[in-house]
Amino acid sequence: MPLQRELDADTEIVADFRHTCEQHEGMAGYGWDEYDVRDGGRQIIHDAGNSIDITTEFVKIPGGSHGGNWGVRIKGTPRDDAPPDLKSTVIFYTAMEGLGSLEIANNKDPLGIEGTVTIEGQTTELGDFTIAITEGPESNIHPPPAHPSYQDKPLDRTMVASFQVPEEAIWQTKPLLFTHMKAEIDGYIEKYGAESNPPPWQLFTISNDPKEGNLHLVQKVFQGPFEFDVIFSSGSAPRPISSDDLTKGIKTATDSFSERFSKLLSPKAPFNKSKYQYFSRAMLSNLVGGIGYFYGDSVVDRSYAPEYEEEDEGFWQETAEARTRAELKIEGPSELYTSIPSRPFFPRGFLWDEGFHLLPVADWDMDLTLEIIRSWFNLMDEDGWIGREQILGPEARSKVPQEFQVQYPHYANPPTLFLVLESFIDKLRLNASSQTDALSQNNLNDDVRNAHLTNPDLALGYLRTLYPLLKRHYFWFRKSQWGDIKSYDRDAYSTKEGYRWRGRTPQHILTSGLDDYPRPQPPHPGELHVDLISWMGMMTRSIRRIAEALGEEEDAAEFQGYETAIIRNIDDLHWDEKAQTYCDATIDDYEESVHVCHKGYISIFPFLTGLLPADSPRLGAVLDLISDPEELWSEYGIRSLSKSNEFYGTDENYWRSPVWININYLAVRSLLDIAQTPGPHQKQAREIYTKLRKNLVENVYNEWERTGFAWEQYSPETGAGQRTQHFTGWTSLVVKIMVMPDLSGAGTGKGHDEL
Repeated sequence: MPLQRELDADTEIVADFRHTCEQHEGMAGYGWDEYDVRDGGRQIIHDAGNSIDITTEFVKIPGGSHGGNWGVRIKGTPRDDAPPDLKSTVIFYTAMEGLGSLEIANNKDPLGIEGTVTIEGQTTELGDFTIAITEGPESNIHPPPAHPSYQDKPLDRTMVASFQVPEEAIWQTKPLLFTHMKAEIDGYIEKYGAESNPPPWQLFTISNDPKEGNLHLVQKVFQGPFEFDVIFSSGSAPRPISSDDLTKGIKTATDSFSERFSKLLSPKAPFNKSKYQYFSRAMLSNLVGGIGYFYGDSVVDRSYAPEYEEEDEGFWQETAEARTRAELKIEGPSELYTSIPSRPFFPRGFLWDEGFHLLPVADWDMDLTLEIIRSWFNLMDEDGWIGREQILGPEARSKVPQEFQVQYPHYANPPTLFLVLESFIDKLRLNASSQTDALSQNNLNDDVRNAHLTNPDLALGYLRTLYPLLKRHYFWFRKSQWGDIKSYDRDAYSTKEGYRWRGRTPQHILTSGLDDYPRPQPPHPGELHVDLISWMGMMTRSIRRIAEALGEEEDAAEFQGYETAIIRNIDDLHWDEKAQTYCDATIDDYEESVHVCHKGYISIFPFLTGLLPADSPRLGAVLDLISDPEELWSEYGIRSLSKSNEFYGTDENYWRSPVWININYLAVRSLLDIAQTPGPHQKQAREIYTKLRKNLVENVYNEWERTGFAWEQYSPETGAGQRTQHFTGWTSLVVKIMVMPDLSGAGTGKGHDEL
């Protein structure tokens, strides 16, 4: 961080220290320009508030039996508005959790360390290793002497301070740093007086005190542009790596990423332009760059209070009271390998988000995708429940309001991971078909990233291992989220295939993912939710196809029966002939089942989940609803709630008007299916698909260009990005939308081959 202010602005200086990724810290944008989890990539942080751009180039270099080597190059480039002698400080720290050792290898020098700082370490998992923090090139300039204190702490050297910190406190290194710095500042004040203090770039430094410990801070101070490397060398690798190796590795990773992206995910017309190519690369890279490993305990309410069945009228009041009596348990620790919705605001795993996240990742690296899916299903308890939000450990909980930290084993979340498993099945079939040559040309036959696609035995082995968990999760859904058909004499094909989200309050169904979307009022235990039965239809179709692939004929027949009944019941229970749309159902004052119709995303869920065939008698009305500007259509995407609805844009306005890219992606995907299938609505679907695809991509791109960020949602009135910035989770689905075929010439003799 730059250090230009005087001492009386020390509060602002502390605030300008960057550590974790946060919203609204004066950034003009940040993120990965290119990134692959197996090779590395380049990230640029445009820190307008501190007048500097920070570039980090990270690469992995295989070798040895402990994961190989890696290195990162850190560069600082003053922005155009920076003073010519901009002072900046960078603090690298490394810590040891658990068993192992971590020691400074350099001889102690009271003036600081000249040249490379070397840290030696050892753990069971990593073996012996070294971490080298280099001096950097000769072009680096350090602040010249400007105060007598420089004689004791020359800034052309590197300062190292070591600490022994309790494991549970390591994540709080930033406040520890400031506590340590305050002691240093107090020492300066005592020695020189408040009026004769050193300048900020000398003042805000750590002590030079390397010693035994499990946490080591390494500080450098620069003037103007700077560069240095952090290099990890495994003791089992053939040799340590150097800065020259890092330079070569950076070039190799860049070349590899560019070549692979062009073959796999290059945008199609009308997005086959360099600006969209760069945009798409960045969106994919930030999605993949958000993948991480999380470990820690979680808070769970396993009281299984009878009120949690939500079977009585007024149940939401009973459940709220029961929650106050619950004895919460700390469970775990658990581990999770996952991507995340947003680095600054949602740096943890969300179950329904993850399915959307993995759809683009699967096109890039299927084996990585399958590892993440396996990790999520390994979280499942013996009943088949997976917590919808994975807040693992105290650091993760520090980012979440207390009322949202508790997970409840009767709460579900849309089963979007089954969308990804369906995509896997599709790719397996395609790879086994006559189109194998086309896949080879697109470099999909990549042994590292796509072994499960090119090796059928490996693919079936994976599915067979996962299959018992999929079944357990599926039947947990059927048992825990069932809806009551029989008690209210509802006329339906099946008396069993109705579903209701648990976790309902008058204002929200957070478990549905659609939070404040209008639902029947007041809540009633006889409600049936059209979005949930649609998710169940998709889930059933997916697990049926997996059973077929595994040769589980009896299971496949059972799932086929459920699937047929669900599709029939969607019409029987949720289609409203008068409103010409799908609706939630509830029970009125006369104990009769009635529809409550709030046109919007839930009205088109059977279509979104691929349950309406091209010849469905309901399809025309669905397409009309989507394309009507007075209902769902906007120039920036499909609105979450109809413009004509009384609740449009009201209260929280979270899912009551904004455009969400995940739902719009499902719409584009289903429109493409209809547009490519002969039927009465093919032409209409093709026209809507072409316009919607163009509108979505152009708006997300324009806002990214204007603000420097992808956003959680977009205004249907102006297209402006809203809510969480740097939301590179499911908003990255624009990568897949850009790769979809251009059908604008269809019907004129153009584009037929792409169909």
